[in-house]
Amino acid sequence: MSKNYISGAILALFIASCSPKEMNNEKVESNSKVAIMTLDPGHFHAGLIHKSMYLDVDSTVYIFAPEGSELKDHLNRLASYNSRTDNPTAWNLEVYTGADFLQKMITQKPGNVMMVAGKNDVKIDYILSAVENGIHVYADKPLVINPEGFQKLLTAFQTAKEKNLLLYDIMTERFEITTLLQRELSMIPEVFGTLEDGTPEDPAISKVSVHHFFKYVSGSPLVRPDWFFDVEKEGTGIVDVTTHLVDLIQWEAFPDQILDTSEVRMNTARLWPTTMTLEEFSKVTGKSTFSDFLQKNVKDGKLEVLSNGEMNYTLRGKHAKVSVIWNYQAPEGAGDTHYSMMRGTKANLIIRQGKEENYRPALYVKLIGSGQADLEKAVKQTLQTKYPGIDLQLMPSGEYQVIIPDSYHNGHEAHFAQVTEKFLEYFKMGTMPAWEVPNMITKYYTTTKAYEMAMKK
Repeated sequence: MSKNYISGAILALFIASCSPKEMNNEKVESNSKVAIMTLDPGHFHAGLIHKSMYLDVDSTVYIFAPEGSELKDHLNRLASYNSRTDNPTAWNLEVYTGADFLQKMITQKPGNVMMVAGKNDVKIDYILSAVENGIHVYADKPLVINPEGFQKLLTAFQTAKEKNLLLYDIMTERFEITTLLQRELSMIPEVFGTLEDGTPEDPAISKVSVHHFFKYVSGSPLVRPDWFFDVEKEGTGIVDVTTHLVDLIQWEAFPDQILDTSEVRMNTARLWPTTMTLEEFSKVTGKSTFSDFLQKNVKDGKLEVLSNGEMNYTLRGKHAKVSVIWNYQAPEGAGDTHYSMMRGTKANLIIRQGKEENYRPALYVKLIGSGQADLEKAVKQTLQTKYPGIDLQLMPSGEYQVIIPDSYHNGHEAHFAQVTEKFLEYFKMGTMPAWEVPNMITKYYTTTKAYEMAMKK
């Protein structure tokens, strides 16, 4: 055995918790249709898809990556899932750590699906190599972070089409319950009417997301790699998390419809930095000094990360606004937050996730005129069949809150299993809905156009 390979047995010595006492009740067969090859897992999302096991996925995961702390963190995360008391996973890991990890993956191809989550500047090159060599791609967002990457993405989608391959990005936020219900209600004309055109000052649909550099994942403090704070590798704030928000705007405003880049008009876009002290940087990375490649962004002893972004654009004539803010750490008891507004001719649908909501997303309906009976029918009858247990409550503000049982609030990490199940569904069918690929193209056209405009300023 080459020193660059770590088999499941040796890996068990490296991460002793790889052999749980009790495995899942649902055994994953070794001849499953999907075999995952994880490439260069530099982001913790690479591990989150393995927090659950899947009947259609082989229990052996092939990992190709350079040696280092990022690989160790990934292996430890999977080991923690294997060793947990409650419903442990049973992943068997085969790891290759040679410098030629990409070439080894595409020549050996022990699996048929590449999963990638890591440095965003090289991600599109990994994707291109995979599809050119007949490998399906399941990739964390963003697939690209600049206009040059977008052109490569067009090539990748064309190649995937010619070779009958899936190329799919991980859009977890489509599975957040308040977003699902916001979309459902917007599709009931008796309640919502139709989407307003809006204006730049008062958009028809808006999404604001607040994130934090220091956070806890799977119960442990998240250690981020130092390159995460280099926007040349990670991407600026206007092309990273905004991917989710632009996706949701398309998915909610034009459900199941094919969109085109010609329908996007970018009006304004801007970027601004989050400033970190060395102490804060050390706490989140474990590094005692600012890395050499970050020195270009150090001013007066503090690191400036161009992580915040905002764009105003129209899609099919509907005004949309997307804003992403990164703070260092959330207040005690708080976390990442999301705000969303859809303005209809009969009602506004609003998601808030602030202190009053205990930092858990909540959906409100503000009726324009009389529509209480239609709203009650939509929630208590129509949507009850699909989402049993939801209800409606009139608030002192005059808005209605959609009451959602706790069981539906399964959290961000659980959404990775849900979106993976969707990918497996598409894999089994051998195709995706007609709107998925053109809308992915439109989405990344939007984010890279915003980047291009913001950087000119």
